[in-house]
Amino acid sequence: MTAKSMMHKKPVDLNLTTFTQCAPETVQAQPVVELVLALGSNYQADKYLPLARQRLAALGEVRLSTAFQNPDFTATTQLPKPDYTNQCVHLTLTTPMSLQQLQQTFKTLEGDCNRCRQTEPNQIRRVTIDIDILLIKLSKENNSLSKKLVSKPMSDWIIMADRYPFKAHEEAGVEELILTKL
Repeated sequence: MTAKSMMHKKPVDLNLTTFTQCAPETVQAQPVVELVLALGSNYQADKYLPLARQRLAALGEVRLSTAFQNPDFTATTQLPKPDYTNQCVHLTLTTPMSLQQLQQTFKTLEGDCNRCRQTEPNQIRRVTIDIDILLIKLSKENNSLSKKLVSKPMSDWIIMADRYPFKAHEEAGVEELILTKL
């Protein structure tokens, strides 16, 4: 193991409670330069996860966490559901985009992957791809939150309050990306 790779393996105290949290609507127009996403699929994940990662790579540099297979927490013995494959993605954008633009881009990508949001009651919900924004890093320029963020550790990163607390696989993915130099 090289000194450089050992440096990335140092334990990191990932205390997410110290991160700033914002409701997405409060930063809709802010320019985002980096983000951490949660990807999930419970239907043809071997097809749709690589397709989503490829499309995300067209937006900038992509780094991936380990993919996890997790049971659907809404499954019951009466209504079993397929497991999800989940993975976190760190995306450094080539060109900053507003959070609103990113959300629309990801909804379009989900649609391009045949994501169907409507299901009949008691029908198994097939999710080809789900893309959720967990963390964002705003551009230092025009950042109305910069004064508020300066005193906090890892202050550049903002947790999307509608996604927190993270699910166990999301927290594990975020930790892994931070350990490998988020």
